[in-house]
Amino acid sequence: MFKKILFSAVTASVMLMGSAALAKELRIGAKSFAEQQLLAEMTEQLLNGNGIAAKSMTGMGSSLLRQAMENKQVDLCWEYTGTSLITYNKVTERLSPEQTYERVKELDGKLGMVWLNPAQASNSYALAKRGGELEEINTISDLASSYQTDKALKLASTTEFAKRSDGLLGLQKEYDFRVGRANLVSMHPGLIYPALQEGQVDIGVVFSTDGRVASMNFTILEDDQNFFPSYNMTPVVLQEVADTQPEVVNLLNRLSAVLDNPTMQRLNGEVAVNKKSVQEVAQKFLQEQGLIAS
Repeated sequence: MFKKILFSAVTASVMLMGSAALAKELRIGAKSFAEQQLLAEMTEQLLNGNGIAAKSMTGMGSSLLRQAMENKQVDLCWEYTGTSLITYNKVTERLSPEQTYERVKELDGKLGMVWLNPAQASNSYALAKRGGELEEINTISDLASSYQTDKALKLASTTEFAKRSDGLLGLQKEYDFRVGRANLVSMHPGLIYPALQEGQVDIGVVFSTDGRVASMNFTILEDDQNFFPSYNMTPVVLQEVADTQPEVVNLLNRLSAVLDNPTMQRLNGEVAVNKKSVQEVAQKFLQEQGLIAS
């Protein structure tokens, strides 16, 4: 009888330990800016809403988040393809969005990180104009042609972007034009949006998924020569998560499939412009998409 009781106790203990392991709370890492906080909140609600314990850890710098993933201090995050390619892996080769994704998937895979399906949303540098104006300018090639004919368009840029080889310096070389010192207006990134909206400048350097793009009715010029690297937001999980929790992979791929630039502009705008909480915006969007219960 004693042996039977002891066996049952040991069996129960093992089962409880197994359940505890299965119930381990996944750690979602995120950077400090609003879009990352929103992505982390959507991920936390998505997983918890489908019976998977998860908690977001926001406010990290980019390098800190990368270290946390490499050191397995977080289990998953949303990363940008161009950031991994250029910043983390030091690849300077010009690649298409598809090639960029495949390269970082291969390189980071060697470090135990699995890149899942990329979203269509790409938070890259972009040039924007006010909606309904400059109707002859719809692409960066169109803009280049305007400068080539000495049309004096004011372009608002950060000082950093103007000096970068992957910014204005490289852009002018790629498209064969010169803005000219008289037409270049340097300002803080946050001031570019109202300056463009109020007509103080004609073209502004923006981020393609920024919520103010949609709310201020800006039109992004097509980068028709694919100069800017792609920064497709993509869920990245540790290898052991991919191996042991396929349901996490499935849920994250379902979320990435419904994120594109107009969607992210709208969601980011709800937070940044309309001052709604990330919790409220995330919950409403996930319910609309049928990813969590209403």
